Amino acid sequence: MGRILAIDYGSKKSGLAVTDELRLIANPLTTIESAKLIDFLKKYIVDEKVDIVVVGEPKTMDNNPSDATRFINPFLGRLKHTFPKLVIDRMDERFTSRMAFQAMIDSGLGKKARQNKELVDSISAAIILQSYLEFKKI
Repeated sequence: MGRILAIDYGSKKSGLAVTDELRLIANPLTTIESAKLIDFLKKYIVDEKVDIVVVGEPKTMDNNPSDATRFINPFLGRLKHTFPKLVIDRMDERFTSRMAFQAMIDSGLGKKARQNKELVDSISAAIILQSYLEFKKI
């Protein structure tokens, strides 16, 4: 059984999170420039045996796709083309940035550390992934 990787895709940078080998816990992995994401995934997915990729799905409060969808859909096309046998799933990402920021406060990170957008992105990906695990009961 392979890992599950989550992506909080952004137009400039994307946060990544991954499960442990038993798929029990979601952990922030890294934040990477979105332009370099496919190249990073080519190596990571093979080296770490990833079976499922979960991509955050941005929605508005009334459950419609948000404006960010225009950046994510082309990425999804490239992802599916590059990894045709990989399971690609979506998970609602509403409020994940706010939840990540609150998690940073709750963990005692100082104000300067909380301003690190890359950290927020990778924690957001972990929240997306943990929500996915709970939703799918994997």
